[in-house]
Parts: sequence; C-alpha cells; structure tokens
Amino acid sequence: MNAAPQKIGLIAGWGRYPIVLAQALVQQGYHVSCLGIRGHADPELGTICQDYHVSSLTRMGEHVRFFRRHAIDTATFAGKVHKVKLFQRRFWKTHLPDLYCVRCFFHHFITGKKDRRDDTLLTAAVQGYARGGVRIIPATDLVPELLISPNPDHQVRLSKAEQRDIQFGWQLAKAMGRLDVGQAVAVKRQAVLAVEAVEGTDACIRRAGELCDSGDFVVVKVAKPQQDMRFDVPTIGVGTLQTMQAAGARVLAIEADKTILVDAEEVRQLARRYRISIVTIREGAVADRLVDDPLADAA
Repeated sequence: MNAAPQKIGLIAGWGRYPIVLAQALVQQGYHVSCLGIRGHADPELGTICQDYHVSSLTRMGEHVRFFRRHAIDTATFAGKVHKVKLFQRRFWKTHLPDLYCVRCFFHHFITGKKDRRDDTLLTAAVQGYARGGVRIIPATDLVPELLISPNPDHQVRLSKAEQRDIQFGWQLAKAMGRLDVGQAVAVKRQAVLAVEAVEGTDACIRRAGELCDSGDFVVVKVAKPQQDMRFDVPTIGVGTLQTMQAAGARVLAIEADKTILVDAEEVRQLARRYRISIVTIREGAVADRLVDDPLADAA
C-alpha cells in the first residue's frame, strides 16, 4: 500500500511566493492545507492546495482550529503581510481579533510593554501557533532551491562607483536589519536615497525614484544579521524588477544563500529587457551576476 502523503500547513500572505511554494510542495507529494490571510492571499491557492481556507489576520484561534481539523502539526509562512494596514484607522474594527489573538499580542497592542517590530510580532505569532500545537518551520527547509546561490563562473561587470555603492549599501542595510527596521536601502554615489521601514521594499524603491529623478541608483536588499529563516526572509520577484524600472534603478544587489528568488527565469528575462544588473553579494562583496551583462548584450 502507498503511504499517505506527508501533510504540511501553509500560512499565506500577499504575493507570488505562496503560489510558487505551494506548487513546489504539491509537486514534491505533500498534502498542503493552506490558510490564506484575507486581503492578502491570492485565490489561486485554492486551486493548488488540497485544503484552503481564508481567514482574517487577527483570527488566530480560527487558524489553529483549521489546522487541527486537517491534522496539521507543522506549517510554514510564505508571503508578505502588509504591516502598514495595522495603522489604518478602521483596521481593528474591521478585523476584530479573537481571544486567542488578544492573548498572543496583549503586551504588544494593549499594555505597550513590548514593541511592534517585525521580529517581535512574528516571534509572538510563532509562539502562539506553537501553543496551539502547530510548529512553524522555514519554508526553505522544504524547498531549498528557492534560495539564491551564486555561480562563481558568472562574470561580474560593474563600475567602480556601483561596487562602492553596493558595499556602502550592505553596511547600512545590515545595520538597519540589526535594529529590525528594514532590509533594503537605495543608494547613489554613497548617498542614502531611501531606507525601507514599515512600507516595504517596493515603496522604498519608488520613494528613491521620486527623490532622485535622474535614476541610475543601486538597491541593496539583505537578510538581517539575526535572520530567523522561519519568517521575513528577503524575497524578490518580477514585481521588484518592474518597480525598479519605473523608478530608474539600475542595479539590484541581494544576499547570496539568504534571499528567495520567485519566478527565476522570468526575473532574468525581465532584467535583460530592462537592462537592470542583478548581482549576489557576500559580506558586502559581489559574488555573482544572476543575468548576463545587459549592457554588454546591447553593445
């Protein structure tokens, strides 16, 4: 007799990443029970996963009951949660939290004894699911091929100014990550144009483009020094390239082995079309070019 497929839970936020991850898990033979966050998760997940349920971000008791009902004791996070929505005027009236959620985040949102930084809130969420019998594990443990690894055979061709900007941006982004502020910075000629905070990477890039309409700036996106691979792992995809092209950015530097690349081939094709250089970095130094030099191709 064939063994029953291994079960895994997926807590899905916004973006393509949850879809790509769900497809990869199903292809590997997993039975995927997906909890889609209302207002974030793509409905396409319902056609991919064996079980699918949509729930508010603040109904954690409902999340736990869903996983228990489907005999799920291990789950993973994928996709962005728009934290800025927490500061909208009517959010808490529209998304009334259940008692389970209140208990998990009481000192963050009621007493104010704990802060609301990303790592603080996500760690509290992980602990909350664990109390309900659901262990959160890194998605990259299940699908490690999503992480970008450099290819040392690829030739790296950047100007001296771009290389200096990458190293400068690395140091700044790592410092911001250590403080749990954000993961991305936009830099031009070793001047900081924008730093990511609650608004997210795309908004950071757009703001840099508004402040520097001459374009040709560098975007550096890295993992935090204390990165917990269960959540908030740096992720790039087609949307990142489209935002960069509209803002006038010309180089994207991302950390090797700690960044998730979604729709890799589409990203490479778009980078060539937009003439955007994508490179991986380690310790501030360029390790690899993910696409052939677009300027050389055009010469």
